Amino acid sequence: MLPAAAAPPRHGPWYTHLYVQVLVAIAAGALIGHFWPGFGESLKPLGDAFIKLVKMVIAPVIFLTVVTGIAGMRDLGRFGRVALKAFAYFLTFSTLALIIGLIIANAVHPGAGMNVDPSTLHNAKVADYAAKAHETTIVGFLMNIIPATVAGAFADGDILQVLFFSVMFGIALALVGDRGQPVIDLLEAVAHAFFKLVAILMKAAPIGAFGAFAFTIGKYGIGSVINLAALVGTFYATSLIFVLVVLGAVARFNGFSILKLIRYLKGELLLVLGTSSSESALPSLIEKLERAGCAKPVVGLVVPLGYSFNLDGTNIYMTLAALFIAQATGVHLSLEEQVLLLGVAMLSSKGAAGVTGAGFITLAATLSVVPSVPVAGMALILGVDRFMSECRALTNFIGNAVATIVVARWDNALDKDALDLALAGGEPSPVLLTTDPARHDAD
Repeated sequence: MLPAAAAPPRHGPWYTHLYVQVLVAIAAGALIGHFWPGFGESLKPLGDAFIKLVKMVIAPVIFLTVVTGIAGMRDLGRFGRVALKAFAYFLTFSTLALIIGLIIANAVHPGAGMNVDPSTLHNAKVADYAAKAHETTIVGFLMNIIPATVAGAFADGDILQVLFFSVMFGIALALVGDRGQPVIDLLEAVAHAFFKLVAILMKAAPIGAFGAFAFTIGKYGIGSVINLAALVGTFYATSLIFVLVVLGAVARFNGFSILKLIRYLKGELLLVLGTSSSESALPSLIEKLERAGCAKPVVGLVVPLGYSFNLDGTNIYMTLAALFIAQATGVHLSLEEQVLLLGVAMLSSKGAAGVTGAGFITLAATLSVVPSVPVAGMALILGVDRFMSECRALTNFIGNAVATIVVARWDNALDKDALDLALAGGEPSPVLLTTDPARHDAD
């Protein structure tokens, strides 16, 4: 059970609400970036500093949540079932996102008529991304999950390495039995302090969003979007369809409303939009999902895994961008080549999970295996990738919130009363915040 002090305020004047402050900050940042682009670019350190502050606590928050959840559960067989259910969900909807991107690109043809000569395209940044994609392999990715040292995992802030050690330590602590209870009690007390720290750091969110958005508009400008409006508009529309229709149907089938979930997470979503990083809201997502009735072991496992393996927005972007480049350069892809593209994207999206610039790296890795589409064509979308990264992050974030609730329900680890109350805008009582499976609704 998380401390009530960690919960964001739900009452008081409108201007005290975090989402209002972040929204105002984004608008102010956009104005600064548009009218004074040089000054807007100089505000980049504000956004970078806030993201660094949040990343500072991500590793310990994941460690404390996972360890106390697994150790408190004691049923290691249940832990394995949760992991299998999570991966089944990730594989299904990540593949569906890739297919939807492919279908929309074939229906809309956002790159048709551009008639770009691939030989005229060259960009040093694209070459760098292609080199990183070449270096990234499935085997290398799997080996990298194992940290060289325990301290190294926390020092580097690698989510999967921290998660790997946390799971191992949680299992060991559970096997110790009653002798490990003092350690569990200590870690739970430390967890309370860290979630209070998260609440304190979130007060700086408007400043971070202001600086990050001012930099984005100042450096790239709204004009760069206009040149590739068909691609950007198609990507945003496709992501919206995926969230409202696909994830909306999943939510309805599992007894909750996607629109109410979006409203519940509006502060975090605005923060993701402002900083263009879903990691900036990861600690708050963990805290809010627990308050909404999802059992701590499920939240602690599914959320960090989802940040690397459940990238719905990134998957939509990959197939849509790949076909845009093909259409813009006059390359016709047969059905067989598109199926190959889909299969490669499924693998490459996992190989670059957790890597900085993963969206562009996975796209480069995918195109390098389908030789008919020129990798150099990525230069066409480099200028607007920053604007599409915001949509990727938002879609990924919502997808992981839905996945966590669904997996919790599948495992009978969802307190439906707490979820309904949270999504209705109420404040769950401490009685509803238990992680005892016996109290959770099996619907």
